[in-house]
Amino acid sequence: MTTFMASKETVERKWYVLDAAGVPLGRTAARAAAILRGKHKATFTPHVDTGDYVVIINAAKAVLTGKKLEKKFYRTHSGYPGGLKETSYRLLMQTRPELAMRVAVKGMLPKNTIGRVALGRLKVFAGPEHNHQAQKPVLLPQD
Repeated sequence: MTTFMASKETVERKWYVLDAAGVPLGRTAARAAAILRGKHKATFTPHVDTGDYVVIINAAKAVLTGKKLEKKFYRTHSGYPGGLKETSYRLLMQTRPELAMRVAVKGMLPKNTIGRVALGRLKVFAGPEHNHQAQKPVLLPQD
């Protein structure tokens, strides 16, 4: 029995749509990360980027369970002394829900070239409309 090894030239990429309305943010991010990585395919190869494109809609309607809206913070640092900025997830979900979803998916991808390229295939929209209908994306059902 031989082991199948995918190559960069043989990868076929599809487009998928995930609806985040009413679903926990982390659950949607985990599902998107697995698709971006290509783990849902029978031809998955760890050292080859075999993932597909993911369009996440209704990111503003994603929910955070427990008290995460008050206790969880999005932190950035400018690199200068005293340059730490904190934003609560309540404010982040109101102003930039696309960023909250992107940060969650980024944390679930590998920290290497494959992860950075896979994050480029993620498209996040706050509302139900997206501009990728020409690619004929498949709507994935919620689990």
